[in-house]
Amino acid sequence: MEIFNEQNFFAGAFIARVFLGCLFFFQGYDAVFRIKVKNVISTYQNSFTNSGIPKSVTVLASWFTCYTELICGAFLILGLYQYLALYLLGINLIIAAIGFGITNPMWDSRYVMPRLVLLLLLLFIPREYNAWSIDNLMFNH
Repeated sequence: MEIFNEQNFFAGAFIARVFLGCLFFFQGYDAVFRIKVKNVISTYQNSFTNSGIPKSVTVLASWFTCYTELICGAFLILGLYQYLALYLLGINLIIAAIGFGITNPMWDSRYVMPRLVLLLLLLFIPREYNAWSIDNLMFNH
């Protein structure tokens, strides 16, 4: 019975990690390959400039968020460098919250909140539960 319960923890961590990875990866893929980062920048530039945010900050934040979502989302799906990926994605969510808060203080957080909850869950669960990952194969055996 103990093995069955342990496998449930492994499966839960795996599902949460891969699901969160997919959310970020496909958002990043869309921003980098379909929309293009330059168009992401132009979408937010006017709102941020009107709020006193320099264009260089908008450019840097856009490049960071688009590529962090793409690369770290892929890392989560694979279970590779997952804690580094979670830290960078946490910074990504903070940048998004600041950006949306500046342009619209009552912004709709329905897309951000599930990502934040899953990210925190993955940071709070014990490392042993991440048994089904490349990190576990590379660093724990």
